[in-house]
Amino acid sequence: MQGQHHGGEARRFPSIEDHLVTPETTRDEVVRGRRLVAFPANPPHAIRQGKLEFVVEGNVVDGYTSAVEMLTRVGPGSDFAADVAVMREGTDPATGTRYLEELVFEVVSEQSMRDITERAEDLSNRGVRRVIAIFIKRGEVREWDRARNDWRTLPLDSEFSDPVLVRAFPVRALLDTKLGADAVAEGLNAKGNPALVRIKAEVHSEAWAGGKAEGWAEGKEEGKEEGRAEGRAEGRAEGRAEGRLEGRADSVLLLLELHGQKPTSEQREAITACTDMARLGRWLAKASAVASVAELLTIE
Repeated sequence: MQGQHHGGEARRFPSIEDHLVTPETTRDEVVRGRRLVAFPANPPHAIRQGKLEFVVEGNVVDGYTSAVEMLTRVGPGSDFAADVAVMREGTDPATGTRYLEELVFEVVSEQSMRDITERAEDLSNRGVRRVIAIFIKRGEVREWDRARNDWRTLPLDSEFSDPVLVRAFPVRALLDTKLGADAVAEGLNAKGNPALVRIKAEVHSEAWAGGKAEGWAEGKEEGKEEGRAEGRAEGRAEGRAEGRLEGRADSVLLLLELHGQKPTSEQREAITACTDMARLGRWLAKASAVASVAELLTIE
């Protein structure tokens, strides 16, 4: 998965940390000799970039890390930062610097096609394996095709996969907030995230305890044939209903936590005590979009 050029080819490029501008003291970037100012983003760009980093970081394999707005000396006349990138952790022994980015994502809102294309060409020529552009206004995701020297549109219903990602997810998840959150949940689950492991263990433990209690009640009534049969049927039905309620409430809490919403103990109790399956479903559908837990609980 290593993308940085080495050997004779590496000598054509300056070090990725040999900057033309000073990081964290200026907004300047350099693209093919042109000194540009990296302007602050409007809401559509800023929000999508934040969601994009959330999706990427949640799916990066061990040994790799994501980075945001990291300045890279891309070529002799180019020194700029990608919106979101994935690179190997640690120091590249061949260069003594950090590793070159392998996977780069750019969010495109107001930028010109010329600007994003020049950046993609320079990154690709430097050795970055893949450059992905998310075109907000067009609702498109494109990948730079080095062989064709042009952009290639990725079907939104196809899967996006890469060796640096723990699992594939829909291309559309790069544009859709809900699908992005689902991709993060699946990615964290695939990585054995400790919090998810704990949550699943708690759910399993509660289900086991409930089943044991139900079995004890059934055994106690064993001598009463009619009551036992009737009680088992009612108990199973009640247990299944309770299990569905608990599972949906846990899903609401998990989705809130993945989006940085921390319920208070009272709010958590309100969610777990809800016995309205339809209302829990409406909470689950909105958990990734609300601004606060309080807002979610106002949904009837």
